[in-house]
Amino acid sequence: MPNPLLTVEFRAPFDRIEAAHVEPAVAELLAEARRGIEEIAADPLPRTYQSTMQRLDDLTRRLDYAISLVRHLESVATTPELREAYNATQPLVAEFYGGIPLNEGLWKAIQAYAATPEAATLTGAQARYLSKTIDDFRRHGAELDAAGKRRLAEIDVELSKLTTKFSQNVLDSTNAWELVLTDEARIAGLPASAVAAARESALSKGVEGWRFTLHAPSYIAVMAYLDDRDIRRQMYLAYNTRAASGEHDNSAVMGRILELRQAKAKLLGAPDFADFVIHDRMAHTGARAQQFLDDLRSRTEARFHAENQDLRQFSGLDELEPWDVSYWAEKQRQKLYDFDEEILRPYFPVDRVMAGMYELFGRLLAIRVVPRPEVPGWDPAVQCFDIQDESGQTVGAFYTDWFPRDNKRQGAWMDGLITGVPSSDPSRHHLGLICGNLTPPVGDAPALLTHREVETIFHEFGHLIHHCLSRVEVRTLAGANVAWDFVELPSQIMENWCWEREALDLFARHYQTSEPIPEDLFQKMRRARVFRAANAQMRQLGFGFTDLALHRQYDPTRDGGVIAYAKRALASFSPAKLPENYAMIASFTHLFASPVGYGAGYYSYKWAEVLEADAFTRFRQEGIFNQQVGRQYRDRILAKGDSEDPADLYRSFMGRDPDPQALLERAGLLDELELA
Repeated sequence: MPNPLLTVEFRAPFDRIEAAHVEPAVAELLAEARRGIEEIAADPLPRTYQSTMQRLDDLTRRLDYAISLVRHLESVATTPELREAYNATQPLVAEFYGGIPLNEGLWKAIQAYAATPEAATLTGAQARYLSKTIDDFRRHGAELDAAGKRRLAEIDVELSKLTTKFSQNVLDSTNAWELVLTDEARIAGLPASAVAAARESALSKGVEGWRFTLHAPSYIAVMAYLDDRDIRRQMYLAYNTRAASGEHDNSAVMGRILELRQAKAKLLGAPDFADFVIHDRMAHTGARAQQFLDDLRSRTEARFHAENQDLRQFSGLDELEPWDVSYWAEKQRQKLYDFDEEILRPYFPVDRVMAGMYELFGRLLAIRVVPRPEVPGWDPAVQCFDIQDESGQTVGAFYTDWFPRDNKRQGAWMDGLITGVPSSDPSRHHLGLICGNLTPPVGDAPALLTHREVETIFHEFGHLIHHCLSRVEVRTLAGANVAWDFVELPSQIMENWCWEREALDLFARHYQTSEPIPEDLFQKMRRARVFRAANAQMRQLGFGFTDLALHRQYDPTRDGGVIAYAKRALASFSPAKLPENYAMIASFTHLFASPVGYGAGYYSYKWAEVLEADAFTRFRQEGIFNQQVGRQYRDRILAKGDSEDPADLYRSFMGRDPDPQALLERAGLLDELELA
């Protein structure tokens, strides 16, 4: 049987890929890509865009596809054999990609083309691609001497191995923990949905009672509702010490990752890793990113302390422990707003949420989402959909995978399998996926989601349509290949529609009666939106501060281990005193599960939140279903990828620079003077 990883297929061959295919396919595709580099470098004069830049853009298309399939399967359907094959190929792949800017012949070819009369006449995406390629090659070592290039290649390979190990340690340590309770009195306080899910989980493992895990639906329900304080403590400590000791300890892994990142930055002439990675993002420097976080903190801190003082008084406890905060906050919210988020679950059956979301953004963006049940996935729960434009032409497709499994990593994410370009060839169309770990179905009932889980679906779909609605001719600049402090704008803006009555009425209907959310319940939900908003903001700011501190200031000889340092950095952002063994950082995959990832870039979430809160004011003012505004958003933001500077794209949609006031106002963090 032919190796399915060797052909780019719009209908990905998930049902045919085996672990045995991985190493031979990667070896063949790496050899092909190396030959491509040699051919570009050897191309005779005169050089043209087609012979140099276009070939460079296409150079890794087949390799990118194969690697994305394997990487994805290792994260959602891993087996020992697949993990072994993936781990064997990752260093080879990292060495190759890291070596592209270090190839002297290729670098000379690009420079030679840049000096041609044709290059001087380039405009639009092609001109930007040439400029960014030259800058990217320089920043990634093209002008290093031979010894420097060897050292950089060594760093990239080791980073690839370590970050893969970090991610696998988190998955394994998460799956290694469970709590089975057989005394019904000990599950008091849990909503019926969580009790049923825990029972179902126990039955799936052939045990009696109720089974709890560290996967999000189980963990969040326990922390917010379970009356038994000791069990909340157990789960909190287990969750926040994952991968911090024993067989799956990430302590040394993190330290080495940080050391290598700093070494790479210094080797490439940057003061630190933050300045290195932020250089071509909207913030441009670590100092600017830090200034941005400092400003938001100064606007939030007083309200943060007031919220926590109110919660302590409400709880009646002398001191709140971290495992008390969510529990008492939920009770305080119910008291203040007569609102329990669990009441909303029956209105959010997952299939209706998805169908309503497709209808909503179908109207707004002039697209149609069409199910393709005949297309195989990697698990029976996976579904496939096509995206068609207003002419009925398929422009992209995507897969969905929403529920937890033991062989699947935690969290929610979008990933691209094919980054397309405008073409009639289906293998050049966009292909992506969106995954989550949402509340699974129980028994004969559909999966009933919390409102926060609905926001998660909308968020990831925002990334997905950013990827799939791109119309950029240069693959490298297409889709979501944009500055990381801009990439969350298309995802986070989507969450706003989850709070609008007109939008909710499309999909938020009781799974048994089809009735919409009652108006009094909707108003309670809206009023409760700003409950402890300062705490929510400070939590994100804490992650951003800690990330920048680790990548700008941390010195192990002075500051000790990463876990202790991160705990100290996060302490002032926590509503309760952190326990001695607090080690959340050891499972923080955003920072350490990729050679770059969100390392030195976690501030991006808040940066993009300022952009999206402000951008949504256009929809609020002109209509959340206004097709003209929706089409402008599609054409001026989603379709453009990285073909223009993101600040220019934002101004083209809004007609001005972003205003942070919208974010603070939405979160209820402006006082009366600021609102006047």
